[in-house]
This record gives sequence, structure tokens and C-alpha cells, in this order.
Amino acid sequence: MPYSPVVATLGYVLSPDGREVLLVHRNARPDDAHLGKYNGLGGKLEADEDVLAGMRREIREEAGIECTALALRGTISWPGFGKHGEDWLGFVFLITAFEGEPLTANAEGPLEWVPLERIHELPMWEGDREFLPLVFDEDPRPFHGVMPYRDGRMLSWRYSRV
Repeated sequence: MPYSPVVATLGYVLSPDGREVLLVHRNARPDDAHLGKYNGLGGKLEADEDVLAGMRREIREEAGIECTALALRGTISWPGFGKHGEDWLGFVFLITAFEGEPLTANAEGPLEWVPLERIHELPMWEGDREFLPLVFDEDPRPFHGVMPYRDGRMLSWRYSRV
């Protein structure tokens, strides 16, 4: 069967000093598959937009800011990740500069500036702990990974860099 994933973006906004990251604490909707977890910002791509435009739109919608500098840090294929076992393909960005003042909350929950060294202490998807170090490392090469899920649990993780 052909691979036909939901295509999405996931962005991590750095503070101006580069020491904190803006995350959403997904606790506003009881039916949210991410309920209770911290996550980056992003969402599904719209049919008429490219990946970069989709990332900029999602950051604008979810944080109320305009990205002025961002870099693609990697891609991740998440077979079986969706609520009903859908496959997802994510383009992961690091936003290093923005204009405006971030919102304090959105429809999914409060937005919080979290020190980079404390990210691992937060409740999040177990798979996020595997790829987040690659988002924030000094290696300029993007990573490309696959992380299958079944019943809300990560089965494995592997990635490569060119």
C-alpha cells in the first residue's frame, strides 16, 4: 500500500538569548490526543501551501508572532502515530528569530518559555526525547528519521544525516 501520511510542521521557537524554547502545554481540550504533554508548535499543512509557509502560518496562529529566521532541522516519519493509527510525516523547524510578543496561551493550552536544559523533565511523547537533542545540537546537517508508533507507544527510532 502506498505511504500517504498526514503532512505537518513542528516548530521550536528559541528565546532571543537562545536559552529557552517556547512550548505549548496541551491541557485545554479533554479530547486532545496530546493531553497533558508539552509540545512544539505546528500542525497540518494546507493543500495550497509549501512546508515553510505552513510553518510560518502555524507559528502565527498558535503563538501570535512572525518568524524572521528559521531552519529546517529535520524530517520524521511517524507511521501509526495518529489517533486512529494514521501515518504522519513531520518537517521539524528551529525558529531563531521572530517579531512580536508571543501569546500566553492558545486553544490547546498555555505557552511557556522553558529553559533548554529542563526540557527532558517535562511530560511529553517518549519519542520527543529521542529527536529533540537533534533539533538543538550544533550539527548543521538536517536529520531524517522514522519513528513507528502503535497504540500511542513508540516502537523504535532511527535516523540518518547526509
